[in-house]
Amino acid sequence: MQTVTIEGYLAADPSILAAQSSGKKRASFRVLETARFRRADGQRGERTTGFNCICFNEAMAENYVGPYARKGSRVVVQGHVENDTWTGRDGAVHYDLRLVVEDLRLKNRREPGDGTKVPAGDDALTHPADFEPDLDDEIPF
Repeated sequence: MQTVTIEGYLAADPSILAAQSSGKKRASFRVLETARFRRADGQRGERTTGFNCICFNEAMAENYVGPYARKGSRVVVQGHVENDTWTGRDGAVHYDLRLVVEDLRLKNRREPGDGTKVPAGDDALTHPADFEPDLDDEIPF
């Protein structure tokens, strides 16, 4: 499996959703990355690409992404790419790529919604110190 690393900004506040069957929580968010370049004629250009991301790790979603990640937060996301397929209301089949998050770093830390202070600085933690990933998480496909 190949690993992808993306650095960009959150397009909106992450959604923390619970799976209908198991009740396990997951985080869903979109990361925007902008590439700047020069065209052949010397004009500057830029291209913004959006990446749909999903984090199935319940502890990371509830204890890290939910309280600390906000629209505009600078993030570094690492994971693998999967195909996502669904049928719309009109019966048409839709296809999309999504990044399944394995690691997430917030580059600019903010206070969580409850007002608790969070250390600032460039040495952003990958996750809180008491966080232990559950490697046996079920992936609901």
